[in-house]
Amino acid sequence: MDSPLANKVAIVTGTSSPTGIGRATALELARHGASLIITDLAVEGADGSVGTNAAPMRELASEIRALGGTCAVFDVDVTDRLAINRCVEQVVNEHGGVDILVNNAGSTVGALPFLDIESTHWDLSFRINLKGTAEFCQAVIPSMLSRGGGSIINNASTAGLGAEAGFGAYNATKHAVVGLTKTIAAEFGPNGITCNAVCPGYIATDMHTEATKRLATEAGVSVEEMARRRYEGVAARRAGTPAEVAALIAFLAGPGARYINGSAIPISGGTPVGL
Repeated sequence: MDSPLANKVAIVTGTSSPTGIGRATALELARHGASLIITDLAVEGADGSVGTNAAPMRELASEIRALGGTCAVFDVDVTDRLAINRCVEQVVNEHGGVDILVNNAGSTVGALPFLDIESTHWDLSFRINLKGTAEFCQAVIPSMLSRGGGSIINNASTAGLGAEAGFGAYNATKHAVVGLTKTIAAEFGPNGITCNAVCPGYIATDMHTEATKRLATEAGVSVEEMARRRYEGVAARRAGTPAEVAALIAFLAGPGARYINGSAIPISGGTPVGL
């Protein structure tokens, strides 16, 4: 395939949601010829049981192969450093290395009004959104260094640039992801590694739908009314699509983005962020 991403080895985390950014990203990278490794939690149980994410992950892998691409599926809990290391070690052994890492796995467990956030919410939000992202970066960077460079794209959300009320720990951890992204870019940019953060705003995913439902319940209004209120601040007056975010990620993974490093790029339809 005549594409700058042809035969590049790409790991994409958090790919089980049928409406998610991870799934759309894996498909987009496959269309550009990359070899995909897709991961999520509990794809297959250690005891042979089938996890809840097994079916959508298998369907995604089949869709990638139908495009003519290659795809391997890994069960990885991003809060488990050993699981991350095992995944990356196997990918390096079988594919020779890693060229692209997309840290998409995340959780809205900490997306709560500030006074409702308990210690467990803080801990899990930190472990998934920040620590899991950082440890996947630590696991792949040695391979990227040996290959003379690579591209890391972290999903930070517009919650990492500003803040929406009612999303306490989620906002805090996503701000930390932006700081992590800039740190990696500063430290490994001289070695040919780019690390950037995409910052999606309102994107039509299951996660976004559930957040809108929660806010509607808290405000005592319909889901439709809450969606209208949220999109009122969006210049495009709509939610974005996972495919639109995936297109940005694919660009950042390619050679056309080699001079973009340490950036946190909003893809939000013109949503004002920050204070």
